[in-house]
Amino acid sequence: MCGMPQQPPVRSTPPYRARPDASMSLLTNVMDHSLDEGYAEAAARRRSAAQPGLPRALNAKLWLAAGLVLAAAVVTVGAAQTRVAAPGVAKERQELIDRIDAETGAADKLESQVETLRGQVSARQREALRNSGSPEGDVVELVSGAIPAHGPGVKLVVDDAKEADQGGGGPRESAGFSDTGRVRDHDMQRVVNGLWESGAEAVSINGQRLTALSAIRAAGDAILVDNRPLVPPYTVLAVGDGQKLSTRFQNSGDGQYLHALQDNFGIRTAISVQDDLRLPAAPSVTVRTAKPGSPRSEKGTS
Repeated sequence: MCGMPQQPPVRSTPPYRARPDASMSLLTNVMDHSLDEGYAEAAARRRSAAQPGLPRALNAKLWLAAGLVLAAAVVTVGAAQTRVAAPGVAKERQELIDRIDAETGAADKLESQVETLRGQVSARQREALRNSGSPEGDVVELVSGAIPAHGPGVKLVVDDAKEADQGGGGPRESAGFSDTGRVRDHDMQRVVNGLWESGAEAVSINGQRLTALSAIRAAGDAILVDNRPLVPPYTVLAVGDGQKLSTRFQNSGDGQYLHALQDNFGIRTAISVQDDLRLPAAPSVTVRTAKPGSPRSEKGTS
């Protein structure tokens, strides 16, 4: 009996199963090794150097505590120095206050003496005018400004243009005139001279009495009357026959000049007749005397 030939048994091997992400090996490598080993080692060394054996939170607290201690020390030292220097500073301050009070008192005393002497000089000047022997002594006193004046007259107010208040101003000297809408020293000179010529007996500007020797000038932004600065508006008071004085002035060349300033440059003016004006005496009056000398010898013509 012949049998069937025996075949070696067939071993069954499990089939090979590929990774599902085998086609994405590059991305897998990047995800598995997101940081190069050299960079990772360097980062670890920095962390170990920054935190030599101490946690980060503890290290930050130590630095904060050290800063607070240093700030407290600075404040304590400053307070101690201030407390030590306080008596000396207070003493110097009190000495300075005492010196200021003493100098102020001395200045007030000198000012009082000046006013007293000025009054004495004015009284003697008025006495000299009365004793001059002239029948017009009272008129001379009035015209010279030695005595106060009161009576009817005119009130003339002259002011800068409205636009001049916003334009930053400018000099008030007559030289180099430009349209700035500001009253100039030459303008006030013409106003005062026009009032004198129209029959004014006494004139003042902003309470400053004018005499035959008064000067109206300008220094930068201010108009000066006898070296005393005035500010606008300029109020001019003139004692005289009120209605006649007003009419004569407005019809004069100086009055027309003032109207031209108003029409062309916006200078504001207002004139009114007053029943009673009171003008102070001039603060200082210069008395000039002359003595008769020998007559000059006249030579005849041959």
